Amino acid sequence: MSSSELLQQLSYTKAYRKNRLDAAHWVIAHPETFGELLTYCLTAKDDLSYKAAWVLEFVYLEKPELLLPHLDFFFEKLPTITRDQTLRPMAHICEMIAISYYKKEEEELRLQFTETHKKTMTECCFDWLITDKKIACQARAMTALFHLGTEFEWIHPELQQIIEQNIHLGSAGYKARGKNTIKQIVTFQKKRPTN
Repeated sequence: MSSSELLQQLSYTKAYRKNRLDAAHWVIAHPETFGELLTYCLTAKDDLSYKAAWVLEFVYLEKPELLLPHLDFFFEKLPTITRDQTLRPMAHICEMIAISYYKKEEEELRLQFTETHKKTMTECCFDWLITDKKIACQARAMTALFHLGTEFEWIHPELQQIIEQNIHLGSAGYKARGKNTIKQIVTFQKKRPTN
């Protein structure tokens, strides 16, 4: 497969769900192009980055195992992403990784999601919460951090404090996700075994 074929898939002019889904299905049918797609998401500085990220999100929803060999690259570049249109799908992927690892305990991911990856995800998610990011990104970050906090005890108090400080200023979506996350933290802390 030549890169021009993948670029053609990403050249849709309207961001309709069908266009993004069609491009994702093309990548799934041509898995050898996944690394190139990821490179566009994480290194392109133009509109290509977010178009690729939107497609990557759909690919991950259907075939998360395609990302596993590329986790080092994904987490190496994640802190460099600043564009909101690219960050939203990246935050969604982080949320799905956290859920798959901690809640669903998916074996293949558990073998490849390293301490370094967890540290980077934690740092990025906190950064998205304390900077002026869109609610979709912040909501995904809350969920990812809740799950990370089931392993790393220091995360829950920090997360709860940030939510409580910002919840009165947040949108309806921020308030709803924030309240739910605090409720989950409180419930988890009651069940956490004490040493």
